[in-house]
Amino acid sequence: MTGALWLAACSTPPAADGDEEVEVAPSTPVPATPSTPGTSSPPPFVLTPPGPSTGGVSPPPPTLPLPTTARFVRSPWNSLPGWHTDTVEDTWVAFQRNCDAIVARAGKTVATNASAWVATGPWMPVCAAAKDLARRGPQAGQVRRFLEERLEPWVVGTARGDAVTGLVTGYYEPLVQASRVQGGVYQWPLYTAPADLLTIDLGSMYPELTGKRVRGKLVGNRVVPYDSRAEIENSPQRPPAIVWVNDPVDAFFLQVQGSGRAELVDGPNRGGVIRVAYADHNGHPYVSIGKWLVDQGQLTLAQASMQNIKAWARANPGRVREMLNANPAMVFFREEAVNDVGDGPRGAFGVPLTPGRSIAVDPSIVPLGSPVFLATTYPNTNQPLTHMAFAQDTGAAIKGAARADMFWGFGAQAGEQAGRMKQPGKMWVLWPRGSAPQSAR
Repeated sequence: MTGALWLAACSTPPAADGDEEVEVAPSTPVPATPSTPGTSSPPPFVLTPPGPSTGGVSPPPPTLPLPTTARFVRSPWNSLPGWHTDTVEDTWVAFQRNCDAIVARAGKTVATNASAWVATGPWMPVCAAAKDLARRGPQAGQVRRFLEERLEPWVVGTARGDAVTGLVTGYYEPLVQASRVQGGVYQWPLYTAPADLLTIDLGSMYPELTGKRVRGKLVGNRVVPYDSRAEIENSPQRPPAIVWVNDPVDAFFLQVQGSGRAELVDGPNRGGVIRVAYADHNGHPYVSIGKWLVDQGQLTLAQASMQNIKAWARANPGRVREMLNANPAMVFFREEAVNDVGDGPRGAFGVPLTPGRSIAVDPSIVPLGSPVFLATTYPNTNQPLTHMAFAQDTGAAIKGAARADMFWGFGAQAGEQAGRMKQPGKMWVLWPRGSAPQSAR
């Protein structure tokens, strides 16, 4: 859509049965070259360009035909554009964490509603060898050699073996200003999951619906849909709030992202920062408030940016709840400590996301926990962005072959990059030698 961009929501949030329209105007220029320290310019890599620059506004999403069937095709390492210029040593800590999660899962029963994870068997000797190398301390070049000797690439391709060109978007962890208590400007709650919220696993009754869940509540002896956003806000028994935020649009977009940090600038624990991580949602479909404002004639499509939505809310305080309630979906959170300011929230794979190295994928195609090599371009440019990452998250809008959503990290700068990210990309799954990855659908 011209003049607006779509922020994908991950960390397994549902807000997400769609993406929010929002244009993020840059406060700093987009780098013309990769900003990763220690890398040289990668070899030429050509994808369908995202279109001409529109002055900080993301171009319309490229039309990328996604096949209904996909498969993994074995590929040589030298077929990965930019592999030899990627600073793969930077992934070593993330690789260890990824291995720890795989090893911890070995022998455990997989819940029927869980996303597809990597098969643990082929990874056990690889992870054991990686742990031994980490104990000894890898020297220069050893990480790359380890990866090349222990793993091999499999391109996400079509049935004919052609690489699929998918879509790569971005998400991030925003910061909001909040208080532990309601009062003054702090009027917009971030709720914990309600005690009466039921999650029904349809796969337990109907195998063909494995992975499908519905949410509701018990009324008498009947299960009915859970309350909408408006019904929750108007209920005399609302869920407990973790914090109260000072800006309704900030609170809304934190729900779109699925996780964020809250700076406690007033009330108890003032001066602290906590993480509000995705816990659950009410099961209602997501509706864009930007689209609602356009439909109401309050903004044009080109004006449907976060900044203009905030300006409209300030100018129309009496209609803010009407705007928010146009979206019946509600995300619930849990509080977590921020133990390492450089780490992101825990994704669907259960490990903290690594900025620039963690992606959300469609787990029906790429199993969670898979190391991948991603070949795309920097936001709103044709400059190659080619490096190793880890499939550690999911999102309701992340569907299809070679579809990825890159986690850019925390804060405003990460938000600017994530907001502009809507680039074509290709993907290789990196799998233990001697075994084939689970079949892509």
